[in-house]
Amino acid sequence: MAAEEINRTGGIDGREVRLLFVDDRSEPTYAVKVARRYVVEDRVDFLMGVVSSAVALAVSAVSRYFGIPFVGTDHASARLSLEDFQPYYFRVTNDTQQSMRAGAVYLSSRPWERLFYIGPDYEYGHRQYQDLREHLSVLRPDVQIVGTAWPKLYEADYQPYVEAVLAARPDVVIHGFWGGDTIAFLEQSLPSRLFERTHVMSFDAGGNYEAFEALGSRMPLGMTLSCRHHVNFPDTIANRAFVESFWRRAHRFPSYAAHGAYVGVQFIATALRRANSLEPDDFVAAAEGMELATPRDREGVTSVMRAVDHQISQEMFIGITEACPLYPPAQVMLGSWEVIGAHLTLPSEEEVLRLRSQGGKSFGHP
Repeated sequence: MAAEEINRTGGIDGREVRLLFVDDRSEPTYAVKVARRYVVEDRVDFLMGVVSSAVALAVSAVSRYFGIPFVGTDHASARLSLEDFQPYYFRVTNDTQQSMRAGAVYLSSRPWERLFYIGPDYEYGHRQYQDLREHLSVLRPDVQIVGTAWPKLYEADYQPYVEAVLAARPDVVIHGFWGGDTIAFLEQSLPSRLFERTHVMSFDAGGNYEAFEALGSRMPLGMTLSCRHHVNFPDTIANRAFVESFWRRAHRFPSYAAHGAYVGVQFIATALRRANSLEPDDFVAAAEGMELATPRDREGVTSVMRAVDHQISQEMFIGITEACPLYPPAQVMLGSWEVIGAHLTLPSEEEVLRLRSQGGKSFGHP
C-alpha cells in the first residue's frame, strides 16, 4: 500500500520504490544469509521488517557490517536501541521498554499487589519481563512477583503453565505472547476459568486484531491489553483511511504488523526526501529527530524519531476488552482507553547512554 501510494505521486524524487520479500522463518542464521544476499547480490538500499527480536539482532549486525540502514517494523526488544545499538538501525514501532513502562504506569494506579509473568523463552519475552520489573520496582516497590513461566516459542501445550499460574494465586497475570502463541494461550486458558479468577493483561502485543479475529465471541471480556496499532483507536481521519484502504485491498482488517510495514516504507521515503541523497550516512542524519505522521497518532500528536536511540517516540494506548460487533469476524474489541504519554515511557538521553555502556546479557533464540 505504502509503495503504491508513493509511486503514484512520482516516487521518491522520481525514483520508484521497489520491494523484495522473503520469509525469515524466525531463524537468525537463515535471516543473516538472506540479508547478506539482498545487500551483495540485489544491491538493496535498505533492509526492513523482521518479526522476531532474536532475528532482528542478527540482521542488525549485517546492517552494521555493510553500513546499510535497517528499519525495524515489528520486533520490539529494547536491546536493539540500547545495549546493541548501531547507527544504521531505526525502529518505527514501540519497543518493549515503552510498552512495559506504560504497563507499569497503568498498574501503579491500581491496588493489585501479586503479579505473575508468563512469556516466550527468548530475547523478546525476557526483555519484556526485565523492562516491566525494573520500572514497576520504582513506581510500586510493594508489588510482589509471585512467579514466572517461560514456554518455548510456538509452544503447543500451555496447560502446565496455566496450572502454575493458578497455583500462585496472583492478582494480575501479564503475558508476553504474540501472534499464534497469544491465540493458543488464550484458547487453552478458557476451560480453566483463568479470566474469571485473575486479571489478565498484555501491554505489548496481546491486543493485536488477529487475536480478536481468531477467537471471535470466545475472546474473554475485561482483559487489559495493548499493541502497536489499534483498528478502532484513535478514531481519526488518518487511522480510518488506513484501515479502510487496507480492508478494500485485503478484505480483512490490518494487524499491527501491517501498520508497522506501512509506516516503515513511509519513514524511508520521508527521510530520503529530506536527505535528497541515497547515501546511508545522509539518510541517518536526515532521519534523526524527524517528525513522522502515522495512522496511530492522535489529532495534534506527531511521532518523532529520536536521535539518541533511533527509537520512535509515540503515545501508548491501553484498553479493556468489550463486546463490539463492528469489525467482524471479531466480536470483542478494546475500549475504555487510557493514554500514556511518551514522556512517561521513554528513557532520558542520559539513561540511554548509561544502559548502552553497561551492555548486558542477550537471550538467544531457542
